[in-house]
Formats: sequence, C-alpha cells, structure tokens
Amino acid sequence: MVMQQPDPVDVLILGLGWTSTFLLPRLEQRDPPLSYAGTTRDGRDGSVPFTFDAADFEGAKKQLLKTPLARTVLITFPVRGAEAIETLLEAYAGTHPGSNDVRYVLLGATTIWKGDGWHDESSPYDKNDARGQAEDWLLHHLGSKGVVLDLAGLYGGQRHPKSWLVRVAKSKEAVKGKGAVHLIHGEDVARAVILSIDKWTAVAGNRWILTDGWSYDWWGLFVTYGRETREREGGEGLEYERWVFELLEEEGAKGLPRDKERLGRLIDGRGFWQAAGDVPRVGRVV
Repeated sequence: MVMQQPDPVDVLILGLGWTSTFLLPRLEQRDPPLSYAGTTRDGRDGSVPFTFDAADFEGAKKQLLKTPLARTVLITFPVRGAEAIETLLEAYAGTHPGSNDVRYVLLGATTIWKGDGWHDESSPYDKNDARGQAEDWLLHHLGSKGVVLDLAGLYGGQRHPKSWLVRVAKSKEAVKGKGAVHLIHGEDVARAVILSIDKWTAVAGNRWILTDGWSYDWWGLFVTYGRETREREGGEGLEYERWVFELLEEEGAKGLPRDKERLGRLIDGRGFWQAAGDVPRVGRVV
C-alpha cells in the first residue's frame, strides 16, 4: 500500500520551534498568504512528528514521507556536519517526487565567526565548525537553490537578554570578560525568511548574517538590567552596576558603550538587509 502524501504547500518548516511563533502569523498575513506545514518531535498541534538522526537515513525517509512537497523547505534545527545535511536533503528528495526545484533555507548561527574585530559574510570563519560544514555542503551542492541565514542571539516574546545575565556572569571577574553581544528579534527573523522567499534571486546561493544592526556592550546590559535581575533572582550579591563602574575605572574606559576596540568580536549584519532591499523593523533591544 502506497502512503498518500499531503497536498503540496508553499513552505515546509522542519522544526516548529520558537521561531515559528513569529513566522506562522506572517505566513498567514502575507498577501497572498503562504500555505505551510511543519514538524515537531511529538507531532503536537497537527504537525508531523519528526526527529532527525543523521545516522538513520531510512528512518528519516520514513518520517519525511508524511510531509508534503513544498516550494521552500525551512530547516530551523541545528544540523551538524556535511554528512548530516546531505542525509536530510537526500531523504526529503527521495520521498518527494518532483522535488528537483525545491528551495532550501537553513538557519545557522554566527558562532562560526571567531576572533576580535569586525566580521561580515566575506570574513574567514571556522572551517572545523560542524554547523559551518553543513552550511558549506548545502551552498556548494545546491547553489542557487539554497540560502543560509546565520542568526545572532535570538530574543522576543518571553525571551529577553535581561533574563540571561545570571547565566552569563555571576561575578565581577566574569563580567570583566564580556565584550559585545549581537541580537535579532524573532519578528525580524520571520521577516527575513519571507524576504528570502520573495527576493530569492537577490539572496540565493549565499550565507548571510542576520542581526538587528547593533553591537551591544554586555556591560551596558548589566547596568541596565542589574536591579531587575537582583529583584527577580533574589541575588543581593549580584552588584552588576557597581562592578561595571569599577571595571570602567580599572580599564581606563570613559563610559558606555565602550569603544569598539574594547568589545572583541563584532558582527556586521548589514549585508542581508541590503541585498533584500529592506531593514530590521524591531529596532534595538529595550
């Protein structure tokens, strides 16, 4: 008995996670709307159950048989290594006749760029990074049928940088070691995905950095949200504001944000927005 696949859709989202809370409304609100389907680990809310194991090609094919043919496949979960992305894409292609023209958008991370100073899409990156290797394979083998969006720190909704402070630093010494941090709101991630679909010829075949255009100083965030963090965490010993002002004196910095030369790794996120003919809409984190 041959399994009947669902009707084709505009977008198949492999991994209906946090990003989808921003993306799905925008797919529906677009004029005309884009039809979609998606996967989750447990198949909740009518999604297709799918758990990817790069070592289980037949298992991936069996699960993907339940997904529809799509014009664009968005991969939101981390894919590590060239063999893993090859397995995933071949499993989808092998279970979906007529998939030769499918376009793929892979979400990655800006952590592949390391070292101090400014980095953009043309900058050297860590070739040994497993996620970077997956991106390389996709771009090399798909060419104009693939796009990579490397995301800065994700925030939006209940997810906010102010809730990260305790995890990032619990001492003056830990605060001292923090330089720049780069962010992108979920709304702008969703917009970037739809812009990739709508402006495909302008962005296809490339790896793009996605940020809101700001290089935030971690010290500034510690000062801004220090009091709120103490009240929330009940941590009277978290004297972020005092630590930062002591460090400014010790480091010879005159104020916040510090000079770019003091912030370490800096990410230039202009390229995608310029290519797509748009700009981030959320603005800086507040």
